[in-house]
Amino acid sequence: MKKLTILIALLVVVGFSTNAFAGNSATASATATIVNPISIAKTADMNFGNVATDGTVGTVILAAAGTRTKTGGVTLPATVGTVTAATFTVTGVSGYTYAVTLPVAATVVSSGANNMNVDTWTSDAGGTITGGTVTLHVGATLNLVATQVAGVYVSATPFTVTVNYN
Repeated sequence: MKKLTILIALLVVVGFSTNAFAGNSATASATATIVNPISIAKTADMNFGNVATDGTVGTVILAAAGTRTKTGGVTLPATVGTVTAATFTVTGVSGYTYAVTLPVAATVVSSGANNMNVDTWTSDAGGTITGGTVTLHVGATLNLVATQVAGVYVSATPFTVTVNYN
């Protein structure tokens, strides 16, 4: 009987020991969804239109909506010329949100050594892509010096607008 009790005790201990050290495992799958990259394409260049100065410093503020206002010694003649906010088409996955990165500054240069700076960039978008495309308008501020020389001014290099999914 003593041997049977010891044998039963050993079996119980071995049984518990086996269960205590038994390993468990589970499986999982790895999944990835590749979405179409976001893209941006220019559809219209920025144009501040016809601007005059009275010999003092001033600015032309071109809103993303395409309207313009003036400050300081700037005059906006009745013959406005072409006034256009820069326009881009953003294409991406409908329902995805995105962010817009605007330039810090740019310089527009005439055919000579004269120039003006463009800064304080604004846009009317950044948010959610609806239906796969969004129209993005970009405005900015054109800074004139008091002695701004007449002429056609064009940016020395194009400015860059960047879009990214959030």
